Amino acid sequence: MLTALALMLTLTGCSGAAVPETRDTRAPTVPSGVTATAGSATTVHVMWNAATDDRAVTGYAVYSEGRKVKDLPATALMTDVVALAPATLHRFTVRARDAAGNVSPPSATVTATTLRAAAEDRTPPTTPTGLRATPDGSRAVTLRWSASEDDTEVTAYDVYQADTRVHTVPGTGTTARVTGLRPGTAYAFTVRARDAAENSSPDSAPADLTTAPSPGAPENTAPTRLTATAAKGEITVTWTPPDTGAPVTHHELHLNGRFATTIIWGTAPPPGRATYTFPVQDPPGTRYTVTLRAQLPDGTWGDLSAPRTVVVR
Repeated sequence: MLTALALMLTLTGCSGAAVPETRDTRAPTVPSGVTATAGSATTVHVMWNAATDDRAVTGYAVYSEGRKVKDLPATALMTDVVALAPATLHRFTVRARDAAGNVSPPSATVTATTLRAAAEDRTPPTTPTGLRATPDGSRAVTLRWSASEDDTEVTAYDVYQADTRVHTVPGTGTTARVTGLRPGTAYAFTVRARDAAENSSPDSAPADLTTAPSPGAPENTAPTRLTATAAKGEITVTWTPPDTGAPVTHHELHLNGRFATTIIWGTAPPPGRATYTFPVQDPPGTRYTVTLRAQLPDGTWGDLSAPRTVVVR
């Protein structure tokens, strides 16, 4: 009887029961490179570098004077803290968290002094000019531009990529370094000037850049010199097809990152630059980000062009 019981316990112990997963108790690393820049009398722009975790960072929390003011997803590496007191020194820290609820220690404290409240100002700064993009390896770019003017003062410059703000520098600066890019990818950047009343200038002319490919990767095959202009009820795009060694007869048009249509030339494609006009029914003021890619001789689709933003009229 004892022998049978011992055998039963042995078999039960070897039944392959799941081993409980090790509990995650390790916190993410402390966010580094935290900066704070006053953008107006009531806002400060806070940026930081990504933290790391043994599994995954799932979000960030921004603190002002030790009080949490923003909860953000892991993809966010900057934010505007608003509703601050004018002409006041404010202190900020950032903490990272993971899926298990582990939170990093606070980052180094950074400070920014909000601007003085000014009389009502509705005049935006002039448009930044002379924007240039210089590659910095395969994952970063340095941007330079000429300063804007304002009836009061330019307090910040905002850098946009595909109509999304990716960086902010103080109004005294005319350079920015944007990191986190992908190798062998076409990008377009624009810059807007901003004043203390949060008036923003129009976008600068875009600066295109294709980052260097990874070692052994093929050259970029994106269409180049893309332009997009709006007229009432329609948008016209013009571009230079890539040199593939054969006529390019098919292009894909993407709007806001989604496939919209395939442009097919019924006969031989036009020499040099190509043009395509399509109707839009959205109300005036609607913004589109336009990209194109070409079908290569082997039937695959090439790289996406640098984006262009256009506003429906």
